[in-house]
Order: sequence, then C-alpha cells, then structure tokens
Amino acid sequence: MSTRVHHGEIAGTGWDPNLYRKFSDHRMRPALELLDRVPLESPAVIYDLGCGLGQLTRIMSERWPAANVYGLDNSREMLKEAAAKPSSIRWIKADIRAWSPDEPADLIYSNATLQWVEAHRDLFPRLVGFLKSGGCLAVQMPLSWDAPSHRLMRQTLANGGPGGRALATEQFRQSVAREWLEDPEVYYDLLAARSKSLDVWETEYFQILEGDDPVLEWVKGTGLRPILRGLDDAEREIFLAEYARRLRAEYPVRADGRTLYRFRRLFVVATV
Repeated sequence: MSTRVHHGEIAGTGWDPNLYRKFSDHRMRPALELLDRVPLESPAVIYDLGCGLGQLTRIMSERWPAANVYGLDNSREMLKEAAAKPSSIRWIKADIRAWSPDEPADLIYSNATLQWVEAHRDLFPRLVGFLKSGGCLAVQMPLSWDAPSHRLMRQTLANGGPGGRALATEQFRQSVAREWLEDPEVYYDLLAARSKSLDVWETEYFQILEGDDPVLEWVKGTGLRPILRGLDDAEREIFLAEYARRLRAEYPVRADGRTLYRFRRLFVVATV
C-alpha cells in the first residue's frame, strides 16, 4: 500500500448544487488525482457513479470522446443542472445499491460518493463484477469519520441541546454515527484476488478555506446533510449555532484570516 501526503491549499437539507459548487475547486483536486491514476488508454464504456453536477463526467467525455459516457446520481437537482449543457453524456437517476450497468464497463469511476452506500464488503466485489476484462474500478472516499469536524457533529447531537441534553432520538444519533468506510486493508482483501493490479493509498490535504464559519459551510455541502435532514426546524437551529461555536474553537482563523481544514481521503484503483 502506498501513502502520499499533500499540503496545499442552510436552507435545504438535500444536495444543494450552489453550496457544492462553492467548494468545487477544493473538491475537484482529489477527483482529478484519482482520474490521473486510471491506467486505461481508450475505454469505450464509462460510468461516473455519483456524478453530481457532472464536472468530472464532462472531463472524462472530453478525454475519451469516442466513449459512451454515463453520469449516474440519485439527486434530481444535481442531474438537472448536469444536463443543462448539451453533450453526448447520458444522465441516469438511480440508486447505486440497486444499479447495474446497461452495458459492461471499461471504467467505473466514483468520487466521494460510495461512503453514502452501505455494505462495502458486498458493494465493491459487485462493482468489479460489472467490468470487462481489463476494465478499471477507480474510487475516492473521504476518511472523515474520526476528523474533528465529524466527531463534533456526533458530540453536538449527543449533548448540544439546552442544558447539555441530546438532540434528536437515540435511534437517529446511532444511525448517523456509523463508520462510513472499512479499513484500507479490507478493500485490499476484497479486491486483490479479483484484480490484475490494485493500488490503495491515502492522501491528506490541508484545505485553505475563507469566509465566516468556513468549515461549517464545507460540511454543509456533504457530511452534515444527513443530520440536518433528520432534525426538525427548532433542533436544526440549536444544533447549527452550537456546532458552529465548537468548530470555531477547533479550527481557529489563522493570522492571514484563513482557516486550515485537514482532510484525509482514501483512493482505490483496481484493474481486472
């Protein structure tokens, strides 16, 4: 296993394309690094699972213009924006848990999506099973469960209410406390016997964020969504005020007015 470290730079509770776009440059960097590691010359059939606004889907379509490219997402709002600009890409609304490809794939690519899908010990073998011989599964997922920002999410739910009481139900708190990913060694064990080549690595980024409560704004676009969606209006207001206070203490503004946000990512590239 190789390890690399890089140092660089709510109204609704569903996917917000505008909020996601606000941090698109930060979020694109690991996506592009993953794409750069795909060892295929000319894939004919490409699926982008969790394509969101479709930026990476379009890059793949431009990189391999002869390919049949599919962008798949379960957000109608994201797909509507993705499809607004004409292209040859076929946009599909589907749930990855029940999805199977219309035609065998040369490349199945997924950037920061599969952490939302349970049962990886079943999911990853199923995905490589959709590949043609010589095909590639390329996945990037955030290793954020034990990050301070996400630990504080769980703690604020547990004791962030008036008088230190819990917010939401115990059942809900348990549901959002699950670890999203397996250990990297698990993905190796799942895929090694099914792959001709396999690369598993981690990268840690120092995101340089600007603005008021920038870490809160960052996680609103991704990891905080299930919590905001599960709270009622009064609980959500209490949660956000207390969570923002705790984040400001954990992630202080630097002397230049910016905030550093340490963020780890797991990459898996398997060729069958």
